[in-house]
Amino acid sequence: MTAHEQIYQNQTHTYELMISKQPELSELIRGIRDYKDLDILDLGAGSGRLSSVLAKDAKSLICTDISSSMLELLEINLVEQGIVRNWTKVVADHRVIPVADNSIDVVVSGWSICYLANTDNLDWEENLKLIISELYRVLRPNGTIIIFETMGTGTETPNPPAFLTNYYKALEEDYGFQHKWIRMDYKFSDVEEAKNCTEFFFGEELAKKIAENQWSTVPECAGVWWKHVK
Repeated sequence: MTAHEQIYQNQTHTYELMISKQPELSELIRGIRDYKDLDILDLGAGSGRLSSVLAKDAKSLICTDISSSMLELLEINLVEQGIVRNWTKVVADHRVIPVADNSIDVVVSGWSICYLANTDNLDWEENLKLIISELYRVLRPNGTIIIFETMGTGTETPNPPAFLTNYYKALEEDYGFQHKWIRMDYKFSDVEEAKNCTEFFFGEELAKKIAENQWSTVPECAGVWWKHVK
């Protein structure tokens, strides 16, 4: 189990606090595809960063993740928000999605496919091929796929980790996704909170950078890839 997998299993609330400091993405998603009254799949839903905003307008929402602990927190979050039970949660691997053929209008995936499609994984190309194939299978005609991934933490312009660049290149060149980047800065109350809320996930190097720059707002860039599937 990787360090991040352990976090997703055992430090769900700490992770949830950290990502709660980032911008909400519903309007950006809506600008790519209006999802009101549509059937949505949130692939790698985690604690519900995307699900919690999409569920409010979706016809139905399926939330999948490999971590049961994250999905338990997702359920708590959605119930506490009083969101009508138009959603289900399923523990699942991205490469074998337990969803019926041609049943989904929009797939969203936030910061998740990268764990199977980075070049530190010898099978990354086959993994990505399987994932994209599964997304095509579950989508209805004219469905849309929207993927969010990191383009660098602690940087004001895109500087993605080297182990992700081939994955990003494949999305654009092999699978025909459009792409842009956005800022996803973490906004904390002070420098100490910024260090305490990020070091467990990003490590000592970022914590040191936060201290040196006296950042209460930690810059982060994200990539957005999308494709309308005919």
